[in-house]
Amino acid sequence: MLEPGDQAPEFEGLTESGDAVSLLSLRGQVVVLYFYPKDNTPGCTRQACAFRDHFELFQKKDVAIVGISPDGSDSHDKFKVKFDLPFPLLSDTSHKVAEAYGAWKEKSMYGHKFIGVERSTFVINREGKIEAIYRKVKINGHIEFLLKTL
Repeated sequence: MLEPGDQAPEFEGLTESGDAVSLLSLRGQVVVLYFYPKDNTPGCTRQACAFRDHFELFQKKDVAIVGISPDGSDSHDKFKVKFDLPFPLLSDTSHKVAEAYGAWKEKSMYGHKFIGVERSTFVINREGKIEAIYRKVKINGHIEFLLKTL
């Protein structure tokens, strides 16, 4: 299990527009890497829109935001356009990145157990080390909390 101070696992993925984004390409910036379960669901939409609504404040702090879910690039493209999201969304259809970050977990909903993405946020410093980990993220107030701690 990853801990603050650990080197962040490298990741590389394609954005909804087909551009490659990797942790290495973002070196020199603070990165807020957030894992979310599914495009166009109520909670994930609220979370993405909260990042969008505060995007300029993150930019002023030289912070890159990257969202990752198991959805494919077509789904991400529609989601990004529909909600005017100004940051990349990466497809992790094999859930290898989520596994590397410990965000691929057994979950329970309405008494049914299944494996899926645990809503998680990782703050990665300019050198690629994990500064903070937030698991089982509650959407309300999370983005504002991140901005205060960066």
